[in-house]
Amino acid sequence: MTSNREAPSSTPRGGILSRTYLATTIGVFSLIAFNAFEALAVTTIMPTISSDLDGFSLYAVAFAAPLASGVVGTVAAGAWSDRRGPAGSLVASLVLFTLGVLIAGLAPSMEVFVAGRVVQGLGTGALIVSLYVVVGVVYPNDLRPSIFASFAAAWVLPSLFGPAIAAFVAETAGWRWVFLGIVGLVAVAAVLVAPVVPGLRTESHNKPAPRSRMIWATVASVAVLTVELAGSHASIVGVVAASTAIVVVLVSIRSLTPSGTLRAGRGLPSVVGTRGLMSAAFFCGQAYIVLVLQLRWGLTPGQAGLALTLVGVVWAAASQVQARLSRRLTSERAMVIGTAMLLVATVLLWVAVLLDLTPIVAGGAFVLAGAGMGLGFTRTAVAMLAASTDRDRGFNSSALTIADSIGAALALSLCGIAYAAAERANLDPFLAVFGLAVIAAVGALGTASRTTRADEGRLSSATAV
Repeated sequence: MTSNREAPSSTPRGGILSRTYLATTIGVFSLIAFNAFEALAVTTIMPTISSDLDGFSLYAVAFAAPLASGVVGTVAAGAWSDRRGPAGSLVASLVLFTLGVLIAGLAPSMEVFVAGRVVQGLGTGALIVSLYVVVGVVYPNDLRPSIFASFAAAWVLPSLFGPAIAAFVAETAGWRWVFLGIVGLVAVAAVLVAPVVPGLRTESHNKPAPRSRMIWATVASVAVLTVELAGSHASIVGVVAASTAIVVVLVSIRSLTPSGTLRAGRGLPSVVGTRGLMSAAFFCGQAYIVLVLQLRWGLTPGQAGLALTLVGVVWAAASQVQARLSRRLTSERAMVIGTAMLLVATVLLWVAVLLDLTPIVAGGAFVLAGAGMGLGFTRTAVAMLAASTDRDRGFNSSALTIADSIGAALALSLCGIAYAAAERANLDPFLAVFGLAVIAAVGALGTASRTTRADEGRLSSATAV
């Protein structure tokens, strides 16, 4: 690839595995796979880490930190990609991710662990937006549902084996070796993607992105983490500080996403909003599903991790379904169906905790959430790229990833506050956090219904908004 021209519209025989795209497909698939293993492994062993480092008060922050800092990496990578293509940001993302994983794995305290997660998040944010730009530039419209479905498929093996391996390693050798093992996976992925990188380098064709975007990204990241750190303290000062931080986050988002995103404007703004709210609902569940299965129903880390395994498989399967139906199922309808499934799943999870049903019901509800994400979440990226051009593909890709990260990070920060407040009031903290997931899912369903521009009809996988 030598330029940022729009990818051709014809579809070569063999699709994303044809000779034209094979090297790129293998490279991006491997990058998503190691990122998936890290996410699932850390989720499985986070209760063990917080106990070992005596840092349960920072449990929610440990999840929110890489999501929040990822916003900065996302903005930087989006601007870099719009100017010179995604090659440079792709390499930088791997370096930052590796450094963050090493810091977390060697952390002597929970505070240092969180700091490592912050650095790791910078790399993750840059990686995801770089890969989206690669997809937008390299693959034609007809192949985009398939390549995004392969992103979901890249979660299958990590889902099948990641939680079990992480639990086994943590119990036998210690949780630190999980992180050190991830460094090895990054090295393997780097070798696989290396042949693709030279072809992604392009000449500068855009003006530098406004410096204000990086400033607002940094402000948003700090504000998101401030929400939880301040709000967890039972004091008027803490409440005021957390409320102020939320306002700052919302103001920052206005400068980092398409105009109208906060008010769910029709078309691309609602696509971005749907992405953020789906992430918020899903990650409230993911961060606490392993914990609730262990504390409420007495499951081991390995047993609780089975929920993550099934979610990964179901997410990938649903994503494959949406790819096969790409010509008949519009992006708007896929997002509406996906968010509706997510809403049913979060309500069912909340009810399972309320009525103290079996862990199978709770885990099954979370698996249903994964199916909704596979169907609707995947199409947010397809719809975003359909609405983008060479000039704004990097910005829109970064905006989608920012909504993803900020939505999840802010929701997790609020979950931390709700969990602590419920415990102080002798209430069930899991009802509080899963209740927040229900609220976010309701919002996602509302924005998904507004992803069609009034003047241009329905979004589809092959037609710009």
